[in-house]
Amino acid sequence: MAEMDTSGGGGHKKGPGVKKGKKLSTRVDLTPMVDLGFLLITFFIFTTTMSQPTAMRLFLPKDADKPEDQNKAKESGVITLLLGKDNNVFYYEGQLASDGANFKSSNFKEIRTILIDKKRNTPEKDLVVIIKPSADCTYKNVVDVLDEMAINVLKKYALVDISEGEAALVKISDASGSAGAGASN
Repeated sequence: MAEMDTSGGGGHKKGPGVKKGKKLSTRVDLTPMVDLGFLLITFFIFTTTMSQPTAMRLFLPKDADKPEDQNKAKESGVITLLLGKDNNVFYYEGQLASDGANFKSSNFKEIRTILIDKKRNTPEKDLVVIIKPSADCTYKNVVDVLDEMAINVLKKYALVDISEGEAALVKISDASGSAGAGASN
């Protein structure tokens, strides 16, 4: 509390019946100000820890000595997911056969089982999932597939542009409602 001298002291009446005013010090007590400072610091530290952005954790590849070795994967450990319209998911393992024999159809309910089977049958260091959204798929479908990667703890995956041949195959399969002759699931 601030204490100040409020006595008159103007030289009015002086005599035996008039008491002389006390001189008070002008000291300011800063204890409440320090308390307020600590409260503000505590408040700002607490709110900054609460406002941390929450995002999906990404596992980035380690640097390789040669750039051409950076993105190499075993063909037996690769599964490619192609996202079509109407929640259709098409996939193939390894490289796409020229006749499309290994091109299969699925949906978002069945894709988890397919990914779990692939994870179970492939060593973790060799497993890579390639996600290729088509022009007709929705943003929700892409996020759903990325959620599947997090749910199934698949650490190596890539979001890649779809090739023209794959896009045509997806478009034909979307139109026919299946993944082609002899290649359906």
